[in-house]
Amino acid sequence: PSKPKLQATLHRITTNNTTITMSGKGKGGRGAKKSTSSSAKAGLQFPVGRIGRYLRQGKYATRMGAGAPVYLAAVLEYLCAEILELAGNAARDNKKSRIIPRHITLAVKNDEELNKLLGGVTIAAGGVLPNIHAVLLPKRAGSSKKSASLSASQDY
Repeated sequence: PSKPKLQATLHRITTNNTTITMSGKGKGGRGAKKSTSSSAKAGLQFPVGRIGRYLRQGKYATRMGAGAPVYLAAVLEYLCAEILELAGNAARDNKKSRIIPRHITLAVKNDEELNKLLGGVTIAAGGVLPNIHAVLLPKRAGSSKKSASLSASQDY
């Protein structure tokens, strides 16, 4: 007893000396179309579907338009790209190849708009901007005579 051979799902149609081979999937043999993500449709790297899910689950509004998660994903992606570019420049200025929290802090604090946006944000292990108040700096050599005479009169 031999096992029956599986038949292929190809159909051959012969008309006017031309043979057309069609698969059994219909639609002219194009096959199943691969699904495209909404992020790819919008040309974004950030996950549009996930942001939409968070907006729905967060109950921010009873209704939500189809463009809302796309717009929010685009804004978040732009902000991240801007911060990463400035932080990368700060890392390069410090002769480093990796971005650390210190570089992000320097990037944000040196940019006027990002500093305004993230004014109340504390970045862990970010440190502060290097700043010494002018009063605390040592006196110049030209004004040392005046200050010496003033300080002598103040002695008790």
